[in-house]
Amino acid sequence: MQITLKIKRFDPARDKEAHFESYTVEAEPTDRLLDVLNTVKWHQDGTLAYRRSCGHGICGSDAMLLNGRNRLACRELIKNLGGRITIEPLRGFKVIKDLVVDMDAFFAKYRGIKPYLQSGDPDPDKERRQSILQRERFDDTTKCILCACCTTACPSYWANPDYLGPAAIVQGHRFLFDSRDAAKEERLAILNGGDGVWRCRTIFNCVDACPRDIDVTRAIGEVKKALLTGKV
Repeated sequence: MQITLKIKRFDPARDKEAHFESYTVEAEPTDRLLDVLNTVKWHQDGTLAYRRSCGHGICGSDAMLLNGRNRLACRELIKNLGGRITIEPLRGFKVIKDLVVDMDAFFAKYRGIKPYLQSGDPDPDKERRQSILQRERFDDTTKCILCACCTTACPSYWANPDYLGPAAIVQGHRFLFDSRDAAKEERLAILNGGDGVWRCRTIFNCVDACPRDIDVTRAIGEVKKALLTGKV
């Protein structure tokens, strides 16, 4: 089948503002959008810029706006996108070139919630064990791949770029509810800040955008509940 890609382009070296360019490509219904983008770059226009890596929905590097929705290019099949596909960079981030956005501030917020286990105890002779129920308490939020789909789908983030955003809060949840972690009060204080969880308006865009099917809004709600009750 023949499809048309309408891609938002911006090259700071030559463009004063972003504009759309169209490309016609032959593709199979079962091709992934990433395959089609590769065809454009390798055979039609080598100047097209976008991120890609694993190609299997694990690294999260090829997140972009596809027909108005945040998705991973490597996971979307042409048959589900239609014959005319509009492709734009993620919203809320500065565009470096074309579909490549500046994610420095996003990862700074991620680092800010201290996304690593802090045990507070000497290392044990063996692993720190957990029950099945203890693991299930935070299992959903371990699936985050930091693609930024949830954060850049959030109107609260569009309105206030200082907001931690769903992805950072999800990472905070992952360690906050880990029975082995001893830095709960510290993380709660970070999440309780003026640009923390209370800026979430429960719009659920993040849930729709997440390629890993994380219940992001539920996780944010659990962090809010922990702050209100003082119980983790």
